[in-house]
Parts: sequence; structure tokens; C-alpha cells
Amino acid sequence: SADFNSPEAYYAVLLHELTHCGHKSRLDRTLKGRFGDPDYAFEELIAELGAAYLCADLGVSIEPRPDHASYIAGWIKGLRDDPRAIFRAAAAAEKAATYLHAATEPMAVAA
Repeated sequence: SADFNSPEAYYAVLLHELTHCGHKSRLDRTLKGRFGDPDYAFEELIAELGAAYLCADLGVSIEPRPDHASYIAGWIKGLRDDPRAIFRAAAAAEKAATYLHAATEPMAVAA
């Protein structure tokens, strides 16, 4: 797409968005809040970490994006309020990456 500088940039954003798959019925995340809210910032941190994990797994190089700057302030505030939030976010991101890997594995055909 013309909105991306490279295929890697497209896939990094796609993997970020796919990491938002944590709906309550799948990964027990609430996915609530709006930009600027602590819950929204926490979910964006999960998605960014999940995208980083998936990009590393798939060999996709990550390029900084302009929207990162607007998210960082929310992440920093959240981490100041709860220093353990990074560990919770990393665990949720790993669960999402594992879920996505499993969802994309070919189904075994019963003999």
C-alpha cells in the first residue's frame, strides 16, 4: 500500500493489529478505553510488544513509526503508576503471539 514505506512496515503494523486479538472470549482481555486512557495505553503496549515478538519470530525488521511517539507518553505514565505493568503486558503479548501462531498452523488432517 502507498501508506507504508516498505513491506516490512506494512507487516509490522498488521502484526500489531492482529495482537489486538485478545478479546475476552479468546485471551481474556477487556479491550476497553479510548486514546489517552490508561486501559487503552496498556492494550497498545501489549499490541506493540506482541508485534515485536511476532516480527522477531518471522524475521520482519521493525521501523519506528510516527504514531509511536503519541503512545509512549501513555506507556510511561502507566509504568510509573504500576512498575509491574510491563511484566503483565509482556505476558499478555506472549499469550497473543502464541495464540496467533497456533491459529495459523496448518490443521492436522485425521487419517
